[in-house]
Amino acid sequence: MSHLDTITQGYAAHVAGLQRAYELALAAHGFDAVVVHGGAAKKRSGFDDQWWPLRATPHFQHWVALSEPGAALVVRAGRRPTLLRVTTVDFWEHAVAPESEHFVEHFEQVALAAADDAKGHVPGGRVAFVGDEADIAARWGVDAVNPPGLVAALDALRVYKTAYERHCLAEANRRAARGHEALRRAFFEGASSELELHLAYLAVTQQDDPETPYKNIVAYDGNAATLHHVAYARRAPGEGGPRTLLLDAGATCLGYCSDITRTWVRDGGDATSAVFRGLVEGVEALQKRLCDAVAVGMNYEALHDRAHDEVGALLAATGVVTCSGDEAVSGGLTRAFFPHGLGHSLGLQCHDVGCAVLKPRADNPFLRNTSAIEVGQVFTIEPGLYFIDALLRPLREGAGAGRVDWKLVDALTPFGGIRIEDDVVVTGGAEGGAVIDNLTRAVLPEGGGAA
Repeated sequence: MSHLDTITQGYAAHVAGLQRAYELALAAHGFDAVVVHGGAAKKRSGFDDQWWPLRATPHFQHWVALSEPGAALVVRAGRRPTLLRVTTVDFWEHAVAPESEHFVEHFEQVALAAADDAKGHVPGGRVAFVGDEADIAARWGVDAVNPPGLVAALDALRVYKTAYERHCLAEANRRAARGHEALRRAFFEGASSELELHLAYLAVTQQDDPETPYKNIVAYDGNAATLHHVAYARRAPGEGGPRTLLLDAGATCLGYCSDITRTWVRDGGDATSAVFRGLVEGVEALQKRLCDAVAVGMNYEALHDRAHDEVGALLAATGVVTCSGDEAVSGGLTRAFFPHGLGHSLGLQCHDVGCAVLKPRADNPFLRNTSAIEVGQVFTIEPGLYFIDALLRPLREGAGAGRVDWKLVDALTPFGGIRIEDDVVVTGGAEGGAVIDNLTRAVLPEGGGAA
């Protein structure tokens, strides 16, 4: 049995559970059936004839690991779902072949000569359409496009992962770990450009750009202060090479994403390098403590608040701030050094939406997980610490300027920043306690380091 066969063993139970859940959701919202559209090819620009590779809709991929333009699924109560696939021969290009055909036997399959031939397979009764293409729904005679209540119910189904999904997520972490380890070695062994490292990551993980969960973030030194740095430098750093590398890069398995970040620093032999190395080691340690603090029933926003407490204590311990860690949090200083949310729900979308139904507090505008932590959830834990001029300037010019060692901050700014990120699944635990499976540490034990 191949490794992929092992991963897909739980697929039958996964699909059976989806069928039951969809039947309940359809009944609750007054629909007889739903057409889940996988997506249509989209032009890169209205001024040329090139097309983007398809990123299938998550509702479709929840059922089928397939990225074929025009594919759709018809789901109704008491019937096997019908999978509609367009078989038109295109001599210009064709869709990427599915990684596995494990799904085939679980659907009634219909081959279509053209995408709009699907109209003849839309059942009668009250039908909903879920997908990006309202124009297609209109051509197929379906008026109820993305009804909010039904879509919210289907989004909620992705919050709790089945055994099949957990295996896919674990494999996505294994694939990404190979790329992270290769780039860690490359960083410490010699100087390559950011672009060369990005291309090396794709080669090692055997995934092209469209297959990755998001554009790889490969950031040397000060570029790490741009949280989503993807404008890769084409030239290798000059004499002495880069001091730091922040790598935020994942991989996919049957549509499921991993999202991993590691930060490494070279020992420059000077006092400032030693301080930054201490910050990297400190973020690594506090990230592990946050993973250990996960508890069933805890609101994820409370874990985010604890991350600020940890960051405040680290800033105080290393002398970056001249006040206590508690004062750094209460005075808003940590918000300038750690501006993003602690993590987000993870699955078929890198930033999935099921755990972000409630708005975060006003002081946490970028937090993408506001749910109570429950068994079956998968989310990231990714504290960070950065030296971002645009965020530090208001501190420097404000009433709290005296609580920051600006000479040290200026010396550390060229190092950019630090982020350590793991993917975890809540596998068990009573109220107030939890058992987590850290999918990332299982294959990439260390989160950051120096040499």
